[in-house]
Amino acid sequence: MPDAAVALARVRPLRPSSRQAIELVGQSAAVSRVDELLRRAASVDGGVLLTAEPGVAVESVAHEVHLHSRVKHGPYVIVECQAGDAAGLDRLMFGAPEPTPHTDLECISAESRIAAARGGTLYLRDVAELPAAVQARLARIARDGEVRVDGEPLALGWRLVASSAPTISADVQAHRFRYDLCRRLSTARIDLPSLRERSEDIPAMAAQLLEEICDALATTPRTFTNAALALIGAISWPGNVAELRAALERVVSNTSDEVIQIEHLLPAVRLQPAAPSFASYGNLRDARLKFEREYIVSVLQHCGWRMAAAAQALGIQRPNLYRKARQLGIPLTRAAE
Repeated sequence: MPDAAVALARVRPLRPSSRQAIELVGQSAAVSRVDELLRRAASVDGGVLLTAEPGVAVESVAHEVHLHSRVKHGPYVIVECQAGDAAGLDRLMFGAPEPTPHTDLECISAESRIAAARGGTLYLRDVAELPAAVQARLARIARDGEVRVDGEPLALGWRLVASSAPTISADVQAHRFRYDLCRRLSTARIDLPSLRERSEDIPAMAAQLLEEICDALATTPRTFTNAALALIGAISWPGNVAELRAALERVVSNTSDEVIQIEHLLPAVRLQPAAPSFASYGNLRDARLKFEREYIVSVLQHCGWRMAAAAQALGIQRPNLYRKARQLGIPLTRAAE
């Protein structure tokens, strides 16, 4: 395979990690629903479509579908559908088969990604980006379940897993993506939640990501203080897991401390969008008080307005938290409920 094509596809060695797939970490209702749908989808042989916002670790879920399916002992082949030109993707997917008089089945060659996925899983990342000609050939193969490899008919015995933005239905309606291909890819559809839809899972996800990062960098294992985890859980993370991972990578790279505290996190995270003007914050004291109030409210929300838990997360005594809340004008009505 040409070097340019190698960057577009890879076959993953099947050594299941002892860690849970990052998008399945947590105990929220949203992630429990995803886990239930994943196991249902894995138990049948039809295509699985995963939809998600940018930054969601979709591939971790796609791999879980493979590991729980009938073809789990077969190859797991990934194709990045948005990379490369149309001709390059065509060669990558189907190879360069010899001319053949047979036209009953789609013809591919043995070095193609489709041939490599036989008896396993072909994962198509960003499938809506496939060129129209590739969509047409893939739809035919998905329909038949067979191909001709170098002229000889061959059953694939595979499963298809694909991911896309949530807008793929609009792409189908606008005829940018083939209806017949989408239907075969989405025997089961799983819409993966963003981090803002499962904020209670973020601390546990951050703890696992921190382990993974330290392992990857072969550095000393790190842990978070409760206050640092509370801050991480209070951030919305619009870039989802990708943004959270990048922030933690910066923290690990920039400190050798084994315990990560709030001061290590602040330079690496976005607490909120940039202010439209300096006047909206007033002077430095006003800006500090505004940040302090918003941060304490975020921690209280994260802790379900339980004052003891919030005080522990903030690293202060509970009477001091009550006093600080009164000073900053934070209503404690919900805390007394």
